[in-house]
Amino acid sequence: MSKTPPVPADSQSPYPIAEAPHDAAGEGEAIAVAKEQAAAAKRRGPSSRQIGMGAAIGIGSAAIVAGLLYWKGGRKDRK
Repeated sequence: MSKTPPVPADSQSPYPIAEAPHDAAGEGEAIAVAKEQAAAAKRRGPSSRQIGMGAAIGIGSAAIVAGLLYWKGGRKDRK
C-alpha cells in the first residue's frame, strides 16, 4: 500500500511530470548555431601583423602626446 492517494483519470494533469527524453543523435538548431559562432570566433583572432601594427600606433601616439606636453614653443616669458 502506498502513501499517495489514488487520483482519478479525469483529474490528472495534462502536462507530463517528467521531461521526455531528448534525441541524442540530432542537435537542436540553437546548439548548431552556437557551435558555428564559437568556431567563427576562433578564426577571427588577431594576427601577429595586426598586433604589431597596434603596438606601433600606440607607441607613436604616446610619443606625439609626450611631444605636445613638453613643447615650449611660442612663450614670451623665456629666460
